[in-house]
Amino acid sequence: MVRLAHNDLRSSMKRGTVMTHYRSTRLALTGLAAAAGLGLSACSSDDSATPASATPAPSIAPSTTAASPADVAKQKATAAYLDMWSDMAEAATTSDWQTPKLAQNATGEALQTISRSLYADHYNGLVTKGQPVNHPKPASVEPLDNPTSVTLTDCGDSTNWLKYRADNGQPANDGLSGRRQIEALVKKAVDGSWKVTTFAVHEVGSCTE
Repeated sequence: MVRLAHNDLRSSMKRGTVMTHYRSTRLALTGLAAAAGLGLSACSSDDSATPASATPAPSIAPSTTAASPADVAKQKATAAYLDMWSDMAEAATTSDWQTPKLAQNATGEALQTISRSLYADHYNGLVTKGQPVNHPKPASVEPLDNPTSVTLTDCGDSTNWLKYRADNGQPANDGLSGRRQIEALVKKAVDGSWKVTTFAVHEVGSCTE
C-alpha cells in the first residue's frame, strides 16, 4: 500500500429528509355504503327518495425534500473514492501503471502515487490479486452551500489483496496486510466530476473502528 501526508479539513453536513403522507378514504367508502342503504328504504311523503351522496377525499401525493448540496457532494465524492480503489485493483493485476483508467477517479498527487506504486511493482516483477475492502465516511464538506471538496476517512482492509511474483505466481513477501486507517481529499473538477486528489494510508492496525 502507499503512504503520503494528508490534509485535514473541517466542516459540517446537512441531511435531506424524505417524508410521505397518506390520506385514508375509509370515511368516503362508509358514506357510499350508507347512501346505498338509504336508497333502498327511505322515502318522503310524495313517495320520492333522494339517495345521499359522498365525495371521496382527494388523495395527496407524497412530498419529498431534495437532497442538500452537501449530501450530493458526499455521495459523489464517496463514489469517486471507491471507484479509484477499484481502478487501482484492476490495474494491479498486471501492474499496468500506464492505463488511462487510473485518471478517471484520481488526479494530481493521488494519481502520481498510484502510478508510481504500480510502476514499482512492475519493475520488481510483482502483481496484486484480490480486492481491497473499503468503508469510507465523509468527515467534512467545504463550502456547505456549494461544495467543492470533501474529506473522507476510511478503514481499508487489504487482507485479501495480496502481491505475488509475476513469473511463478508465488506469494511475495511485501509486509503485513490487514486493516489500515486512510484519509482522502476528493475535489470537484472544472467539468463537474469528482476526483481524489490526495490520500494517506497508515500502518496495519491503525483503524480505530
